[in-house]
Amino acid sequence: MDNVYYNPGCALMLYKPHLAKKVLQYLNGRQQPVEFHLLCCGHDPKVPRGARIINTCPGCDRRFGSLYEGVSTISLWEVLADDVDFPFPDHSGLCVSVHDACPVRDKPQVHQAIRTLLRRMNIEIRECAAHGKHSVCCGDSVYDDEQGVPLEKVHEAMCRRASSMPYDDVCVYCGSCIKSMHIGGKKPRYIVDLLFDEPTDPQVYDTELWHKELDAYSDRH
Repeated sequence: MDNVYYNPGCALMLYKPHLAKKVLQYLNGRQQPVEFHLLCCGHDPKVPRGARIINTCPGCDRRFGSLYEGVSTISLWEVLADDVDFPFPDHSGLCVSVHDACPVRDKPQVHQAIRTLLRRMNIEIRECAAHGKHSVCCGDSVYDDEQGVPLEKVHEAMCRRASSMPYDDVCVYCGSCIKSMHIGGKKPRYIVDLLFDEPTDPQVYDTELWHKELDAYSDRH
């Protein structure tokens, strides 16, 4: 397929841009060339009709795939789950619960791909009650600065979701979910970090400041 792009999303570019570049390098080491695509999913992606965008961010996957005609999407997780040659690190002894991101709640292929990757890294999984298509939001979507939702209400939702996780270590695949699980008292394990054998650092987890950074990145791209 021609015209394949990799969009790491604003959260990963703000979090660890060097990992986004590692992903791109790996994708380009496979048979088909992949172009770096940094336009925010809130804007016209400006790609040829029939193009495919590989996404790290579940929100980008949903928006690119639903808002713009002639664009198809696939998650990076599905791509890697079909690639047995990826150098999966060995995380034997790590036990996690999985928080499935709400933008891809209706995509069981993404849920399955995440779990395939975790098992290939020898990670034990213990599911929470609400997972896969029954997953609930990490709490971040409660935040709405325009409506003036009190931060305590946002953090209550984050703590409620985090407390539903059987294990203290929680695998997430959305940048904002990193912050929510940290605020909720869990230890987030970002799937990109796991794949490249790096620790997950919550970094900026002040909810208002984080959303300002996301908005600023979107405006710049």
